[in-house]
Amino acid sequence: MWQKISALPLSITLAITEFVKSFKKDERGLSGVVVTVLLILVAVLAVVLIWGFLSGWLQELWDQITSEAAQI
Repeated sequence: MWQKISALPLSITLAITEFVKSFKKDERGLSGVVVTVLLILVAVLAVVLIWGFLSGWLQELWDQITSEAAQI
């Protein structure tokens, strides 16, 4: 029993090392990951761009509303 417990860190290290080696060699999902990252990047940039346009438009609209309210 104690032999198995003392060998546990070594077996965990070897299992993780084998997993990392096989993960590095496996290139099947790499293009899917790249496409997903690029899609997320484009979506974030589009949201930032739209938010910039909307915030400027909303500020102009608010200025018009407050200036008209001050005139009344």
